[in-house]
Amino acid sequence: MSLKKTGRSANAFGIHYKKQELEYVAIKEFHADKSYSICSMCDALEVSKSGYYKWLKMKPIEDLSENDVISSEIIRIYTETKGIYGVRRMTQALNRELNSKYNVKRIRRLMRRMGLQSVIRRKRKNYIPSAPQVTAENVLNRDFSAEKSNQKWLTDVTEFKYGISGKAYLSAILDLGDNSIVSFVLGHSNNNNLVFKTFKLAMEDTPGAKPLFHSDRGFQYTSKAFRSMLDEAGCIQSMSRVSRCIDNGPMEGFWGILKSEMYYLNKFHSYEALEEAVKEYIYFYNHKRYQAKYKSLAPFEVRNQAQVA
Repeated sequence: MSLKKTGRSANAFGIHYKKQELEYVAIKEFHADKSYSICSMCDALEVSKSGYYKWLKMKPIEDLSENDVISSEIIRIYTETKGIYGVRRMTQALNRELNSKYNVKRIRRLMRRMGLQSVIRRKRKNYIPSAPQVTAENVLNRDFSAEKSNQKWLTDVTEFKYGISGKAYLSAILDLGDNSIVSFVLGHSNNNNLVFKTFKLAMEDTPGAKPLFHSDRGFQYTSKAFRSMLDEAGCIQSMSRVSRCIDNGPMEGFWGILKSEMYYLNKFHSYEALEEAVKEYIYFYNHKRYQAKYKSLAPFEVRNQAQVA
């Protein structure tokens, strides 16, 4: 018999078990398979005989092999999502993909054992006031609920930096009915064309839609030309109050998610690289980023189900 105490051990997935637990498992298996003396093995592994018997009588809380499977899936999902998932979103993904009902506490424990945690960080947006040509009341009035898709749309523009001094601007429209990104456009300039193109794409993809359209008071949204586009489409315009970002909260929240889970985790040396990353992330957000609010469905799954119904 050759048994050697190795101290705190880890399995193939890098999970560290409680002190002496692997030694107890080895003693149990060698005793069952080869009838080795429990006393001799306890001496060889420098563990107490009473401790072993106490462990033996304990009811296992979790099956180690199942933990190995779960941990393997955690590592896979963590790698695929580039570490952006925290415990709760990881639990949603696991339960969705494994058709299981693991609780948050168990997933948190396994992630801690492997030293995995979300890598996201937040960055606040600076509000730049503008002189409006046209203004509208805050019709939305922070009522961010919607009974169906294409009922309430939010929009905004955010800035990205790339290379040494390059800047890019992303315009997007978010549907409060399913949290999907209806349309988006990345451009080199923050101008009317950027916003107008985003709106036109959204209307082309959703013919007949006449949503309440909410934005901040940026110069593009307060222009007469944009108001004419909304009137022609039959949309009701709504605007946030001055310096009240919370009036457009879900849109601001999306920017925070996108930047935390994609932009802040990378360095972009060219506009093309940034553009590709934005397209890839928004596809992921719409099709694969599960939402607890909608019973772990992705935004486009919610949207498609509503269209079928």
